Amino acid sequence: MVGAGPAGSAAARACAEEGLSTLCIEEHGTIGHPVQCAGLLSASAFAECEVSKRSVLNEVTGARMVSDLGGELLFDARTTKAYVVDRCLLDREMAERAADAGAEFRLKTSACGIRGTTLLTRGVRGREEIPFRLLIAADGPRGSVARMLNLRRPEVYLAGVQAEVPYAMDPRYVELHPNASPDFFGWVIPLSATRARVGLCAREHAGDHFARFIARYGENSLHLVSGVIPLGVMPQTYGHRALFVGDAAGFAKPTSGGGVYTGVRSAKHAAAVAACCARGEFDDGSLQDYERRWKEDFGRELDIGMKALHMRQKMTPEDIDRLCRTLNDPDLIATIVEHGDMDRPGTLLRRLALKPSLIRAMGILFASGVRQILTG
Repeated sequence: MVGAGPAGSAAARACAEEGLSTLCIEEHGTIGHPVQCAGLLSASAFAECEVSKRSVLNEVTGARMVSDLGGELLFDARTTKAYVVDRCLLDREMAERAADAGAEFRLKTSACGIRGTTLLTRGVRGREEIPFRLLIAADGPRGSVARMLNLRRPEVYLAGVQAEVPYAMDPRYVELHPNASPDFFGWVIPLSATRARVGLCAREHAGDHFARFIARYGENSLHLVSGVIPLGVMPQTYGHRALFVGDAAGFAKPTSGGGVYTGVRSAKHAAAVAACCARGEFDDGSLQDYERRWKEDFGRELDIGMKALHMRQKMTPEDIDRLCRTLNDPDLIATIVEHGDMDRPGTLLRRLALKPSLIRAMGILFASGVRQILTG
């Protein structure tokens, strides 16, 4: 296992529970550092992590979308839809659960090469050669395992920047600001009634966009983090005795940028395939079952998400404002509350796409994007 984030630790735990000899290497000296995540997990994603609530800082029941041109939309499910977490504590507990299951962890150790079925590493123990039967790459969007094996990686990357600031807001609601970034959106995630995480993602000039956005919230930044989000799955997520999980495979959700749910789900599929292969072969023909598993699980959702993202990127600020105002309708809000799912947005998008009032209000461009989603 390369990488001890949520996907790596989930894979390590699942493999160890299958009785497999499992080693997980992590290049950093502390699991969970540096933080490169907004720290907002859907209720489903948090449940997949199988940890206590010790890392939970706040529980969110809804969201407010703000267009910056006056249009706003608020919906409240009145039940917990997402958790705001301390990612360091979450990652550490997931690693602890994996270690309790029998997985071994080796920190300050990075992969530097692959020779046949031997992983070359360097770190606190110097240079080592570690033999393996199967390698699970959970080394994130900048991961090196794919490069070492000459496999194509995701082609689109967004840069994310986030700061923690003092800010008074209703802690029940996340704020979404679509116009904060031309490629994605900005967010304000409540840690409490007086503190929030403010950030955005963009394909280019993320720092400039962030500087303009954060200026609305004062200059008293308590904590600044940055990261990279891969969009679009790598063409092949297996090969050469390796399986790719989480951000290393490009499994971040195009609609939100979140990767914990798909990362942990893919990790569990990888462990199941590893257990099957341990009784037979590790050739590509055997490993391709991993790709079948994750595609059946969430592959269609990723495809729909990419189509929705492409549609959003064609929208002007005026289009987004009109969308906010149009969605601010009791019937449409009820649909959002009933069918909204951060991890599986396809059902909601398809239901909204069938609403004539939405199509009429948004015009030809929107209708064209809707047709793509419906045929996805």
